[in-house]
Amino acid sequence: MKQLSIPIILLFTILANAQTTNPGTTKDSLKGNQIKNIQEVIISGKKAVVENKIDKIVYNVANDLTSQTGAAIDILRKVPQVTVDADGNVELQGNPNVRFLINGKPSSIFGNSLADALASIPASQIKSIEAVTSPGAKYDAQGTGGIINIVLNESKVKGINGIVNGSLGTRFETGSVNLNFRNNNFSLNAFFSGNAQLKSRTPSSQNRISHTTTNETQLLQNGYTDFQRYGYRTGLGFDWSINKANALSGSISYNDFANKSIGFINQEQYIRDFSTSGEQSIIGYRNSDNRSSVNSIDANLSYRKTFQKEGQELTADYVVSFGSPKSNYLQTQSLAGAFSPYDGISGSNPGTDTSHNLSVDYVQPINDKVTLEMGAKSVFQHITTATNVNVLDALSGQYESDPFQSFHLKYDMGVYATYFSSSLKLFNDWLDVRAGARYEYTTVKIDYQNTNIPSYSLLVPSFILSHKFDSGETIKLAYTRRVERPEYSELNPFLNFSDPHNLTTGNPSLKPEIGDNMELGYNKSFENGANLSLTLTERINSQDLKQITTFYPIYTVNGTDYTNISVTSRDNIGKEYNSGGILSGSIPLLNNKLNIRGNMMLFHRYIVSDYFGNVDMGMRYRLNLNMNYQFPKDFIVEMFGNYNSSAKNIQGKNPQSITYSIAARKQFWNKKASIGFTATNPFSKYINQVTTVNTNDYSSYSERYLPLRSFGISFSYKFGKMDFKKDKDISDDYLNAASQGN
Repeated sequence: MKQLSIPIILLFTILANAQTTNPGTTKDSLKGNQIKNIQEVIISGKKAVVENKIDKIVYNVANDLTSQTGAAIDILRKVPQVTVDADGNVELQGNPNVRFLINGKPSSIFGNSLADALASIPASQIKSIEAVTSPGAKYDAQGTGGIINIVLNESKVKGINGIVNGSLGTRFETGSVNLNFRNNNFSLNAFFSGNAQLKSRTPSSQNRISHTTTNETQLLQNGYTDFQRYGYRTGLGFDWSINKANALSGSISYNDFANKSIGFINQEQYIRDFSTSGEQSIIGYRNSDNRSSVNSIDANLSYRKTFQKEGQELTADYVVSFGSPKSNYLQTQSLAGAFSPYDGISGSNPGTDTSHNLSVDYVQPINDKVTLEMGAKSVFQHITTATNVNVLDALSGQYESDPFQSFHLKYDMGVYATYFSSSLKLFNDWLDVRAGARYEYTTVKIDYQNTNIPSYSLLVPSFILSHKFDSGETIKLAYTRRVERPEYSELNPFLNFSDPHNLTTGNPSLKPEIGDNMELGYNKSFENGANLSLTLTERINSQDLKQITTFYPIYTVNGTDYTNISVTSRDNIGKEYNSGGILSGSIPLLNNKLNIRGNMMLFHRYIVSDYFGNVDMGMRYRLNLNMNYQFPKDFIVEMFGNYNSSAKNIQGKNPQSITYSIAARKQFWNKKASIGFTATNPFSKYINQVTTVNTNDYSSYSERYLPLRSFGISFSYKFGKMDFKKDKDISDDYLNAASQGN
């Protein structure tokens, strides 16, 4: 919302009164009789919930009243061109390799568990979410799918103000407080938020059949997992306009969140010997306790200098992040009727994740048609991890350290980048061109057995050609090259034995994925506020990263043999071609009381692999529809539905998902307070998720029943002074600045 300062309000009022004042009225009488009676006037304008910009989609969360409950993961489901599955995995235009930022800056909280991180950011603290599909040269090249930037709320209001939010529900509970102080040239903000996903039970089953040359093994598992998540975030930030030409801003935040999963599984294993036609059976059960946590400190300091020439500026940023992720598990296996387990293993995996980002950027307008931009950046990341494994001695009942499965790992990465870009208008301003190139040199050092990744360089060109017609139509053609460097959890070779028959681990030998992305877009805005957007995309990923499951009759871990094991990790499998189309639009009806927004995505994938051969992955699609109706007296009701189709993967198929919600919100106390109600999947307790894996010697059919049904109530209250600041705000959101070319 934009509010005009008192001098502008006076001017508008005087001009308005002048239209009805007698010609003979003197200036003194006007001054004496009219100005003294002026009441406070607020002139406001509201952005659309969804904005289509040249290089990104902006979802204005603050203008979507029914989105003030829940967390960032819930809001992402509404963002056009973004897909979120039932487990919280996020894709942008069909690509899961997305770079996540907070206020345009990286954070270590995304490196360990993306779902936990997104669940820890309350929706009430989010101003907007930007899905950047065509990043320019100024952006880091990380993320072949693009960038999702979560922009947190900030206040442009003088004085002290704030907002308190809280929600209670059958599955989720959240609470947050935001405080802001601003005078003429200095602002300070502080926040605290906590969240909890209450314990919920997920029933599951698996039928797995594996073959060797001598036998066949069938494993039947069924049981449940009790899962819960909790965490909190707090931070402090400032913005100091030293003078008209110099500004300094900074922030520091602390993040702490964790989850735990406790399960009980019945196991039946049947081993058939081909030579004797005999069968051996093992009937029993398994108990497991799986936990992970991360706490981190993120800090940044930004300096900006502007010059007399409009648009000319110099910025310098320093971002530092210290994270301490930790994972541990405990599992035991017992025979049916036994009083004590015959097998057990526990493991802990503490680590550190430290990164430093330093960047300098300079913008030089040549004239009103040409702007040049250049800069340099260095990124230093240091990761340490320790794996400590203890194995159960069935006779003594004690866990003893296994030095052969325990190890330490160090990982150091340095990225040195420089870029140059330009924005120009050609052919009498008919064509808007944004073109640039970024060069990144990456060094990687891993202190782990038989692992060596050579340094590599990457040239990242990008351009956007666009034209806006007088009729409100815009067309664009864009090309970007991106890179996906593996994250901490993908590199960490820590073996998770929480399910001893289906292990998960990282792969420290992963190479970066390179993406070449092309986009052709059309956007039309109508006078009544409706909007229509059509985008065609072609994405080609080289050294494509995919999750691979491999079956081992005997799997050796530092001298210890395990039998009939499947191991899942990521690997570079070849090249993927991803072609698709995206259609989205919105339309206001009934004098803007009813608003309908919809989004449809359709993609076809094709893989060329030396290991798997040529694989047609088929079509996948996503549909969502959002309708809200504004009743009198500030009461709004919304219905939202989302469908993600099943998708073939390199070894099987991932499940489909259907989610829907009904929400209502009532504002009162002059819109300073509101109360809301949300129901998610109210007519079904579970959604059924079927995942299949098929290889030459291994097949698996897994079924889970995810408990998505929930009901919640929320409350929000705004307080404080509401006099708006006149001075031009200097924001540290360099993502917005980069997309505008100024």
